[in-house]
Amino acid sequence: MSTGLATVAPKPRSPLGRFFSAENRYLSPLFITLILLVGNLSFGLLESFSRTLLAIGTALSLEIVLGRWFWGKIPNLASGYITGISVGILLRSPEFWPYGLCSAIAITSKYAIRVRGRHIWNPSNFAICAMLLVAPEFVAALSIQWGNTVWPMVVIWVLGAFIVYRVQRFHITATYVASFVALALLRTLITGHPFLAEVAPITGPMYQLFIFFMITDPKTTVTPKWAQCLVAGLVAVAELILRLAHIVNAPFFALTIVGPAAMLVEIWRSSRPAKTHA
Repeated sequence: MSTGLATVAPKPRSPLGRFFSAENRYLSPLFITLILLVGNLSFGLLESFSRTLLAIGTALSLEIVLGRWFWGKIPNLASGYITGISVGILLRSPEFWPYGLCSAIAITSKYAIRVRGRHIWNPSNFAICAMLLVAPEFVAALSIQWGNTVWPMVVIWVLGAFIVYRVQRFHITATYVASFVALALLRTLITGHPFLAEVAPITGPMYQLFIFFMITDPKTTVTPKWAQCLVAGLVAVAELILRLAHIVNAPFFALTIVGPAAMLVEIWRSSRPAKTHA
């Protein structure tokens, strides 16, 4: 029976709208490549392009092999590319082998460390922490700031904020940044260091990758929006504690501790049988 009401077809999105949508799996790889190019052209961000290419090549190769082995098909390689390029940017070593090994650990962790079908660590974050713990004499993490040149930071932050907003993850980044700034003030009161010195690290390229890719990783973040904001704040608190304890690379270790704990709580809650009421 006709209701007499015309059905209005949804208005098709423009090509630009489709490009900046959550469905575009290649948006994040393009953005992280922009971070690499801007950072390297402006400040010599990379140890070398050859080391970064080794990290990317290892990540993509293992993604193909393990994807075929575990799932019987080649997965979308955007995730593997992001993992490899993140390792290439964030890791520092005069040797070549740490880049290949770090990427191998990252990709393997996605398939080998799973709880109820979900991997609980951000792959690149997990692998970098593992390398920093087991081979500290060979590797370090990126710690370069943008210096006195503001424009690279502005470009990256504007584009990054716009992209994570379009893919509905901006609240995570915003919560972490606000928490970091507030806790920087607390660290100033505790340590006596200038506030600008405490807040300055967040302007560096390492933090760009951290706040736009690691803590917003859809595969390793909890589902409810309020819980995502809570976890982001807890990561900042854990980082505060680690910084006060003089732990180098505090943000990486903070996410390694808090992120999986939150994921395990969510997995446990979702696996509990639903209560029935008489």
